[in-house]
Amino acid sequence: MSNQKSILILCGGGPAPGINSVISTVAKAFLKDGYRVLGLHEGFKGIFSETPEIKEFDFFHADRIFSRGGSTLIMSRFKPKDEKLNTSLFLENNVKLLVSIGGDDTASTANRITGYLKKEGISISNIHVPKTIDNDLPLPDRNPTFGFHSAKDEGVRIGNTTYEDARTSQNWFVMSTMGRSAGHLAFGIAASCHFPMMVIPEMFESTNITFDKVVRMVISSMIKRKIENINYGVALISEGVFHNMSDSELDKCGINFTYDDHGHPELGNVSKAHIFNMLVQQKLKELGIDIKSRPVELGYELRCCRPIGFDLTLCTLLGLGVKKLFDEGKSGCMVTANSRGEVTPLFLSDIQDKDGKIAPRLVNINSEFVKLCFQNLYYLSEADYDAAKRYLKNPSEYDFNKILTE
Repeated sequence: MSNQKSILILCGGGPAPGINSVISTVAKAFLKDGYRVLGLHEGFKGIFSETPEIKEFDFFHADRIFSRGGSTLIMSRFKPKDEKLNTSLFLENNVKLLVSIGGDDTASTANRITGYLKKEGISISNIHVPKTIDNDLPLPDRNPTFGFHSAKDEGVRIGNTTYEDARTSQNWFVMSTMGRSAGHLAFGIAASCHFPMMVIPEMFESTNITFDKVVRMVISSMIKRKIENINYGVALISEGVFHNMSDSELDKCGINFTYDDHGHPELGNVSKAHIFNMLVQQKLKELGIDIKSRPVELGYELRCCRPIGFDLTLCTLLGLGVKKLFDEGKSGCMVTANSRGEVTPLFLSDIQDKDGKIAPRLVNINSEFVKLCFQNLYYLSEADYDAAKRYLKNPSEYDFNKILTE
């Protein structure tokens, strides 16, 4: 057993811009205080392995990775079930702190592991750094999760290029982007790029989500623009639309989804943009309307881009916050920072329901900002019915606001 105290860092879930910034900051802070800093590859899988792959950090490696995208530690969505915990990993390395980086699943799993270790007589602290490009964790002051703004920035870069192509070619693109439960990423990209249509799950608070409704919303935008002699555009649809559909509705697209260790459909295995684009094209053909559209999927390319300045600053603050909370004796909590830059602990018990679940933070569609952005979209309303009859027998079926109350 080593006499020198150490900390162990692991990453769970999928990548997000800024992971290396957090790892770098945490490593530098603890190295400066005389700790060994160990990084564990493959997330929780490494804790349950007899031969875990460990990366020991020195200043130079920590310094080199600070502004890089991706993660220097290999990530995994592994979720332990009945596997035997490798307690020697903590004992032999004299681990005093487990730093977990990930979403709510990663946070709750880390809590259970440190609880089990305590029963085995191994007392270590656990501090979690919340990470997701979906921005759906309920952080104080509605602060963003790290990685969200960088992923959005990359999405906007691609989105603006796509919109330029639409304008140049005089056609449409049907785009999809990540966001399992919430539409923050899709909303941010679509609003920033002035797309004429966006579809996010939060819109459907008064009706069930179906493929038919989404398709009609896209076509509503196409016809509205056509009436105004604008023959191009981009419609962005959040993948969260899929997650909020019933199983019977999902069956209609003919895709047999696989599921990850947390029970979530692995939407990364299919192109949501392709599915929606084909459905839009089928409906347009049925209506006898000649509008060309092509699919664009915004997926994995958003997750490992270089973090922008906002996230570099936020991740630095969160990394330093890990050391601050540890020095204060805090454990079993997330590190958060409010709009004033003040670091505070957020305990899972404060945001979990009675079943231990954390409700996702959704786009507030009743906020003034969101309402104004929705008004900036292009879609058919009752005032357009006469002009729309040139293309549609029953324009009211494509009335945006009526679709959302069916």
